[in-house]
Amino acid sequence: MKKVLVVGAGGQGGPCASILARDKSVTDVVLGDIDIELANRAKNKIKSDKITTVKLDAGKVEEIKSAAKGVDVIINLTLIEFNDNIRQAAVESGVHYVDAAGDYPLLEQLAKRELPEIDNEFKKAGLTALIGCGGTPGVSNVLVKYACDKLDQVESICLRCSGKILQKPQDIISAWDPGWSPKVAITDYAAETVVFENGEYKRYPPFSGREEYDFAPFGKILLSHHAHEEVFMLPHFIGKGVKYCDFKYPVDVRAGNLVKLGFASDKPIDVKGVKVSPLDVLVKLVPFPANAFFTEDEAVKHPVDFAKIIVIKVKGVKSGEDVEHIISFHYNLFATTEDVLEIYKKFGTINIYVALPAIVGAKMCVGGFADKGVIGPECLDPIKFLKTMADMGWPVKFQETISKDVYAV
Repeated sequence: MKKVLVVGAGGQGGPCASILARDKSVTDVVLGDIDIELANRAKNKIKSDKITTVKLDAGKVEEIKSAAKGVDVIINLTLIEFNDNIRQAAVESGVHYVDAAGDYPLLEQLAKRELPEIDNEFKKAGLTALIGCGGTPGVSNVLVKYACDKLDQVESICLRCSGKILQKPQDIISAWDPGWSPKVAITDYAAETVVFENGEYKRYPPFSGREEYDFAPFGKILLSHHAHEEVFMLPHFIGKGVKYCDFKYPVDVRAGNLVKLGFASDKPIDVKGVKVSPLDVLVKLVPFPANAFFTEDEAVKHPVDFAKIIVIKVKGVKSGEDVEHIISFHYNLFATTEDVLEIYKKFGTINIYVALPAIVGAKMCVGGFADKGVIGPECLDPIKFLKTMADMGWPVKFQETISKDVYAV
């Protein structure tokens, strides 16, 4: 993989370009964004001659194709509403495609046990469209695959995500800030949640299925069902008789309040004679996600103040015996201040949990280590994926517990 087009220079695109610029196998990085000043600001921070910026409207297939000339792969790190356009531009340009978050029209097709027509287009072209290859979905799916590969039959896959404040905040009251795209974050909170039960997809209201889950050593955290890609992707691509899959996320009361007030709605309302979208107002007021990348020089000096952990539980059968695999990992890929300093030194950014897995997925696509057509990270060889992460300079550190030893030869 020598030349890469990164679409989106925001909260994930900037870090992605920073990582690619430090990769010896990469010769050219095209960083495209409709806001050329933002792209140039990222380039100036990274300070690499490998990077070329281009003004690019992700809503226009021809503009994407023009920027993609001569590249090996497109890494899409812009809003999910542009996924379909960028996939189409990729296949028409004869290049592989990777994104970090699924668009719901495609996910709903997976729920119907089918793939979109573009799957055939990628297969005919001998190309791969790798969807949802970030942190979660992404690394989480790879680790699910790692566990499932050890089983003859898979019965259930459950993912539990946590967030725990480790340092006492300076402000008693703070504004809602998800730390990534506020538009996607709030609409996910407001969306119907989906659970794969008894081989069928069932719908539940937002914040349903609440439970207190014990994330040792951080204690119990209140979780609920959450709209997320894994529930659509894993049953479709893993197979092996999966009957149940869910994803639970911490209950964010502030986000819930915003949803109840209507701020997740894009339907205009009248405010003193002016039609405005509540969602547009919220997105305008929440801190811009890319700001974190541009202020990281100072951020890395501070201790880790927030823990992010995912616990994966996979139940199934091996050699006629019931087995449960439990895997936990820090999905931001660091746990200590020492980790943060080392990551920043290697990659020029600490925000690697989405960008680095996306780059690994891109390398596997370009290197011929991925099936053709539309696939998820759970379709990749997990050992190869994890080794590539380690070879790039930051291995995925996880803990695995198995309920019984049925693997001894």
